[in-house]
Amino acid sequence: MPTLEVEGVSKSFGLVPAVRGVSLVAAPGELVCLLGPSGCGKSTLLRLIAGLETPDTGSVRFDGKSLKDVAPHLRGFGLMFQDLALFPHMDVRRNVGFGLRMQGASPKEETRRVDELLALVGLDGYGSRKVDELSGGERQRVALARSLAPAPKLLMLDEPLGSLDRVLRESLQGQLRSILKAVGVTAIYVTHDKDEAFVIADTIVFMEHGSVIQKGAPEALFRTPGSELVARTLGMRNILPGILTKAEGTVEVSCAFGTLNAGEAVPPGVVLGDDVLVLIDERGVTVTPALGDAVPLESMVGTAIARGFRGGESELRIRLGGSELVCAVAQRGAGANVQPGDEVSVVIPAEAVRIIR
Repeated sequence: MPTLEVEGVSKSFGLVPAVRGVSLVAAPGELVCLLGPSGCGKSTLLRLIAGLETPDTGSVRFDGKSLKDVAPHLRGFGLMFQDLALFPHMDVRRNVGFGLRMQGASPKEETRRVDELLALVGLDGYGSRKVDELSGGERQRVALARSLAPAPKLLMLDEPLGSLDRVLRESLQGQLRSILKAVGVTAIYVTHDKDEAFVIADTIVFMEHGSVIQKGAPEALFRTPGSELVARTLGMRNILPGILTKAEGTVEVSCAFGTLNAGEAVPPGVVLGDDVLVLIDERGVTVTPALGDAVPLESMVGTAIARGFRGGESELRIRLGGSELVCAVAQRGAGANVQPGDEVSVVIPAEAVRIIR
């Protein structure tokens, strides 16, 4: 049974709709990420759940009970924002224990709980330090410990890592998920960063223009994005129009690259002759130098037009048919020595092809 239920919630500011008929659920201990571009309604939805805004329509329920007439401070929810709002005149211990003191916890209970949380977030022994003596990542973990100290029923995090540089943000993402899972708290996490959502979420809720356009587990969302916007936000770049030319047995789709084998699954509602979008996994494509008559029968011939270094792999852009294909090739793979201007053999296997409407 879900612990949080949001049903048909809408909110407008004047004539501008911010959230449009959103419904979602969160199970006990589930980490739900609201993902989408800036201005899509993620933070407004979070504020509606917290009670900081009142919905125009719809309802929010927690543990089966309506929160309509429950004030924000009586909901027992925790909030963590990007600006952290740590108290500079307090040391780490008093910052973490602030919510416990507001709850009337005894000094003994506060000490026990603060020690427990500082150890959990990897800051054991930091209790006497001042906030301005901490690094950005350490401040982030203090803010998380403070949010968790009162044992919230639901923890809501709004871009909590947004102010950090990418290296530090990436190092904290896995730690953050581990900490939340160790505590077992149900959490709603707002981000515009798909990599962050992939690392942290059990479920991703993708929003655009105030509406939910797709939701599911990260793996399922990546495997079957429901629209071009979702696909591009998830980092997919080989997206082109096509027509379904065979819908039984081995599915085939015609596009600018030619006729591709798309496996054996047809998206629901798609029939022979329908216009579709074709997604090609850039890491699923095989690229080798074209060697005259030795080109495999299943391959297509194209021309490399650009090459870029991406750490452990290279990015090749290939003119193929009437369009451009982006491929990721290993530094020591068959395409490692391909240079712009080279003629190449390209194999696009069925596993690298996905079809959406």
